[in-house]
Amino acid sequence: MNRPLSVRRSPHAPSMPMLLSALLSTVLLTACGSLTPSSPQAPMPPSVGAPSAIAKAAAGTVAVKVLAINDFHGNLLPPAGGIKLPDPANPGQTVMLEAGGSERMATVVARIKAKNPNHVFVAAGDLVGASPLLSALFHDESTIESLGMMGLDLSSVGNHEFDQGLDELLRKQRGGCHPKDGCKGPTEFKGAKYQYLAASTIDTATGQSVLPGYAIKRFEGVPVGFIGLTLKGTPELVSPTGIRGLRFDDEADTVNRLVPELERQGVHTIVVMIHEGGYPSGGIDECPEISGPIVDIVKKLDKRVGLIVSGHTHRAYNCRIDGRLVTSGDKYGTLVTEIDLTLDRATGTMTEARAANVVVRPETPKDARQTLLIDSYQRVAQPLIDRPVGFLAQALSKEGDDKDVGGGSTMGQLVADGMLAATRAPENGGAQLALQNSGGVRTGLIHRDDDRVTYGDLFAALPFSNALVVVEMSGDELRQTLEEQWWANDAKWLPLQVSQGFSYRWDKRRPIGSRVEPGSMRLNGQPIAPDQKIRVTINSFLQVGGDSFDTFTRARFIRTGPMDVDALEAYFQSLGTTRVKATTLNRAIRVDQ
Repeated sequence: MNRPLSVRRSPHAPSMPMLLSALLSTVLLTACGSLTPSSPQAPMPPSVGAPSAIAKAAAGTVAVKVLAINDFHGNLLPPAGGIKLPDPANPGQTVMLEAGGSERMATVVARIKAKNPNHVFVAAGDLVGASPLLSALFHDESTIESLGMMGLDLSSVGNHEFDQGLDELLRKQRGGCHPKDGCKGPTEFKGAKYQYLAASTIDTATGQSVLPGYAIKRFEGVPVGFIGLTLKGTPELVSPTGIRGLRFDDEADTVNRLVPELERQGVHTIVVMIHEGGYPSGGIDECPEISGPIVDIVKKLDKRVGLIVSGHTHRAYNCRIDGRLVTSGDKYGTLVTEIDLTLDRATGTMTEARAANVVVRPETPKDARQTLLIDSYQRVAQPLIDRPVGFLAQALSKEGDDKDVGGGSTMGQLVADGMLAATRAPENGGAQLALQNSGGVRTGLIHRDDDRVTYGDLFAALPFSNALVVVEMSGDELRQTLEEQWWANDAKWLPLQVSQGFSYRWDKRRPIGSRVEPGSMRLNGQPIAPDQKIRVTINSFLQVGGDSFDTFTRARFIRTGPMDVDALEAYFQSLGTTRVKATTLNRAIRVDQ
């Protein structure tokens, strides 16, 4: 049976805020209670099941169920697009199945837990952040309540847990009203019932981790250690102001430092929940081959780590890497990973581990408590979610035919055009062009039969509540900024989305730092001189050097504009009944293909 978790802070404790807001001021909501920090020990909820082959352990062993999710991102309702699965009617082809939603996921979780009283429900980060409006409007409090109601026990932090800064993450853990927007939900927010783990996130002033690094759970007296951490590349993915004073240590080094500490406490089975992942081939339960950061991380881990629950890449896989079981459960709550462990009673070591990814299917009955919770938040949020903003002639995306080899996408260009329109007037900053980071555009826009677009659609695409900022740059600084799209050794390419009237040509055969063809930058058909002063609209994330666009931090500030999502809404509204169409992908032109 389940006993309380022993939660430990790894040798490495808290600091500082970053606000979300803006949307909340658009809706009048009810107030609620005050700060009530949660206990440092998270209660241990029920568990998950795994393949029946080891469901019943021998007398000298203990069978344990581990349920796992990752990258939920506040998707309380089934996400658009569902999940891609093999088509049973057409071998070799796939079909999209509606899947997910917390009402049905709670039912799946409860069914798996019922298979074995020895269970634990864990997550590999990004439970919140980049969320749909039903969650984001309430600073993801609705999601945290939903997962607590399901009995989630432990979660590693992900990079999106730091979107609004450390202080906001700590408020999500401990409870209390938002410092700027107050209490907006239907009930008092008491904080997460589950415990966040952040072994590799270090407060540089204290040398301590900002949250506990690991927890110990006992199953029939046999202890199991759970280490939680995020990817070391988190600073490249969140606003620098939100993580000032923090460092993110190497993933494998962090785990290996903690393994002996757990061993000294008699823990000989260790599970790692890590917000970093890989890119597999095959189906949701296959792993004929896998690439990506998780492979090298696992190979560097202490051999006493037997199970790795991963995430971040939004992929589903069930792998063996270096002899260890490595799992990931897609994204947005479409899957629950059911893992069976067999523990040796005498030695406390893991002798077997198997897993299966369970689809949260549309025919699954809904959990009544989850329905009531969602309804209570929807009554407040639905008028804003359903508010019509304009019309769309076709779906717009970031993928497939909507994406160009030069780096542009139809959705990204639409956002950039909306940014420019909102700041072009002299009284609004006099912007001449706009640049948007690709990661700031979360998704595309669906097309409805009546062509209608809602505020909820726009917010799904732009969920980060970034303010627009007009800055002044020289032509040479603009060129330097474009060169920063390519990282050293081509480790990453983060193409900026470009507004109408601006274009340039680039060649990947040229060395990094000089890929933009000389003289190719043009504004409204005219070449841009190196010393020419240009006013550029960006978002607040880029202004502080997000995605390593350092040149933006040196640009001269002109003025702050509206939130990005509100600028896009104004763009749609300015067109009246005109249907927005995809623009031609000819702004960032790649010449070597």
